[in-house]
Amino acid sequence: MKKIVIKNGYILNMEKNIQDPGDICFQGDIIIAGEKIDSVKSGYQEYDSNDCTIIDATGMAVMPGLVNCHTHTAMTLLRGYADDLPLMEWLENRIWPLEAKLKPEYVYWGTKLAVLEMIKGGTTCFSDMYFMMEQVAEVVKETGIRASLSRGLISFNNGDKSLEEGINLVKSYHNSADKRITTMLGPHAPYTCSPEYLQEVSSEAKKLGVGIHIHIAETLSEINQIKEKYNKTPVEMVHQAGVFTANPVLAAHCVHLTDNDLKILLQEKVSVAHNPESNMKLASGIAPITKMIEMGVNVGLGTDGAASNNNLDMFQEMRSASLLQKVHTYDPTVMSSYQALSMATSNGAKALGLGQEIGKIKPGMKADIILVDLSGPHLQPLHDINAHLVYSAGASDVDTVIVNGKVIMKSKEVSTIDEEKVIYEIKEIIKKLV
Repeated sequence: MKKIVIKNGYILNMEKNIQDPGDICFQGDIIIAGEKIDSVKSGYQEYDSNDCTIIDATGMAVMPGLVNCHTHTAMTLLRGYADDLPLMEWLENRIWPLEAKLKPEYVYWGTKLAVLEMIKGGTTCFSDMYFMMEQVAEVVKETGIRASLSRGLISFNNGDKSLEEGINLVKSYHNSADKRITTMLGPHAPYTCSPEYLQEVSSEAKKLGVGIHIHIAETLSEINQIKEKYNKTPVEMVHQAGVFTANPVLAAHCVHLTDNDLKILLQEKVSVAHNPESNMKLASGIAPITKMIEMGVNVGLGTDGAASNNNLDMFQEMRSASLLQKVHTYDPTVMSSYQALSMATSNGAKALGLGQEIGKIKPGMKADIILVDLSGPHLQPLHDINAHLVYSAGASDVDTVIVNGKVIMKSKEVSTIDEEKVIYEIKEIIKKLV
């Protein structure tokens, strides 16, 4: 197999080196051998096109693929179906009743639509929690993307059966598809899972050697409900249930936290999946991300599902995350563009237990790389590429996507998915579903 050379791009390796600010973003080449990055070279080099496949990245940012730390992919089917409602009304009166009608083939095509959107927007890895997850795994296998998959578990709704399905998912798909698929167990939230059930899930996760993906402290109603029932915060409740003994633990949202909650998250090395646009749209609140970062808590970035966002655009998510913290703290210096990029790449990889494999551009790492076209008028002039990627760029600027050393999108054309077929199938499903 020929090596791939990404030539003459602006490389963001996400390996910040204070000795030389130029190390953050420099012009050079990346050589890919098989599924890994072989070398990274600065400056101009010559290559023989007979020996390698050359991708001309002139005028493009070359960076690690984006990591969407928290989503529910098949909820693309519910995009725009239940807008402008508070969370519990949104869930109980609109989302859950429609989800009860979903069939495996619906989940398959809804996931394929989501993966198409994510690839086109530069997301190379996502963390998904939903049901009928075998369908999601098959889509990941077919499309070449990377994913961490969790079967959502609710103890009050066939909890034993769901846990069995979650365990089977781990046994069937963990490290499958050339190791592009990893798995976790996914207890939904403290308000849908009893402490005893959380203990059982935690025990199974340790036996299987996988992590846990859970929603925590998303809304004030959740805080009040758990306080009234257990006289604890949601973080304290799941901590006592042993959830944080799994490795890794990915806690989505974490909007309403006490100082003690923050200490627990830091002490137990829990990673947070911040979902700013979903939290804003559902009026859940503003997570104390600046405080988390200052303390040393690892924070990744997620979109949540398309029913509560309503897209899977990680560029928008980076911009929202940064601006929201600035206005929340009345401090324009917090949440820099580089911090936002880190949340969407290296921090997100670490949150999924993949920090040694993806999220940075350096020799030995998996070649999950995207090329972002910087030629658009909204990206001129190129004073600061980091800032442009966060504050000016969008999903539509992504030109090329490489996952595990394979080009799955070139010149904005996805080679692993038939886009027209996906959109046709979605339209047919919606006729039956709604």
